[in-house]
Amino acid sequence: MYEPIRGKSVHSMAEPEPADFPHRSREEELDIRLAGHLTALLTVTDELRALAPDPGLDDAADRIADQAARLRDGRAPFRAAPTTAISEPTHIAALHQRAHTLAGWALVVATSRNDTAATTLAAERLKSHAVALGVAA
Repeated sequence: MYEPIRGKSVHSMAEPEPADFPHRSREEELDIRLAGHLTALLTVTDELRALAPDPGLDDAADRIADQAARLRDGRAPFRAAPTTAISEPTHIAALHQRAHTLAGWALVVATSRNDTAATTLAAERLKSHAVALGVAA
């Protein structure tokens, strides 16, 4: 009365992945993501240091680089040479906004992986850039 099913069901379980496929743990993935956010934050911080020199930014850049290196098994993050082509206040404000966003992303990832040092650093940078933007109390 009914014809038997000739193909695999779309509702069947997926084929198991081969054992030789490299897998990363959740912690490793979070380390990679946090290192990426911190490296991006470092790039923006270096740009701000070139346009608006400040000892606080120098210290922050060193601390960010240390945290990124720690997450990358001691390998220092790549640092681009900052450009000083545009030093208008609107450009500097846009850099602070970008740094604020990156610090927020780093804070979220650092919190989810229970990394106290990175969480503290990201929160400090978030607050510092908020103050520079005039949005902090």
